[in-house]
Amino acid sequence: MNPAPRIRVAIVGSGDIARIAHLPAVEALAEHLDLVAAVDLELARARAVADHWHIPAAYDDLGDMLAAERPELVLICTPPAEHRPAIITCLEAGAWVWCEKPPALSLAEYDEIAAHEREGGPYASYVFQHRFGSAAAHLRAQIAAGDLGRMLVGICHTLWFRDDDYYAVPWRGRFETEGGGPTMGHGIHQMDLMLHLLGDWTEITALTGTLARDVQTEDVSLAAVRFESGALVSVVNSVLSPRETSYLRFDFTEATVELTHLYGYDNSSWRWTPAPHREDVTDLWSPETDVPSSHTVQLAALVEALRAGVRPAASGADGRRVLELIAGLYASAATRTVVRRDQLTADHPVHQSMSGVHVHV
Repeated sequence: MNPAPRIRVAIVGSGDIARIAHLPAVEALAEHLDLVAAVDLELARARAVADHWHIPAAYDDLGDMLAAERPELVLICTPPAEHRPAIITCLEAGAWVWCEKPPALSLAEYDEIAAHEREGGPYASYVFQHRFGSAAAHLRAQIAAGDLGRMLVGICHTLWFRDDDYYAVPWRGRFETEGGGPTMGHGIHQMDLMLHLLGDWTEITALTGTLARDVQTEDVSLAAVRFESGALVSVVNSVLSPRETSYLRFDFTEATVELTHLYGYDNSSWRWTPAPHREDVTDLWSPETDVPSSHTVQLAALVEALRAGVRPAASGADGRRVLELIAGLYASAATRTVVRRDQLTADHPVHQSMSGVHVHV
């Protein structure tokens, strides 16, 4: 049997995330992917990327590229405010999309994008690579099987450090161009993994503060989240933390599971601790493979979905859940009230903008 033809891929945006993460992922999957074009608003930057990565064509207009190259998959690596129009343009041209976080600036934008998808594709999916490591997959299977008992208490902390120079980039630190602060742009990965593992939430109580950075958004947020299971989780997102860490902890009746890393993990980043009453613990930590979380692993899963014509993970309702949690966090912090998930309907102010009911502290 002849191998399937390689999928034609284009990349939009030539910043760090494209060069550090997306282009190496495409290169690692060269057996399946054919990188045909690079796009940037500055043609010289697109040509520089194309020359370095041996991409045959460079463009400064997305529409021109789509018409000329007809890619089947487009990787969007632009600043957040450009995600919605770029994704819609690609979907309307018949191309699947893989877009960097945050997916969109608001729930309304996300829903507008989804309206341009079609059954069987094209679909828009989003970069939430932490779901795809072997340890997370192993834990999710354990939770589904009930091996760890009932989930009770959790921690989801993204404690990072970004200085004033980081926010000198004009689009950073503004709701209208970034969608939010560290809640939207940094902690979104850990919160997505938390939701992927624990399921849906029911209510959130939150605080935000602008304590040290000259930004229009928050530079730290704190929240208490109740899940449908009854579990309670503490969520912190910060860009003010000199000792950086990304930390997840889940206390089940049968064990505590912890993940400590920064921007990615492998199996060694995780720890399973049995409850005192557990005598036989050999089955608590037994993943068959050690696959680190990475753009490459998620992209490989997306390629499989594209070939099969099925909706990929981290798209549709599955990709929307973390934006919904973020909207609830901002709404709670602004109103000083508990916000229920079922309140976040299309007529809620935060549906149109994460700053819809925002107040500064």
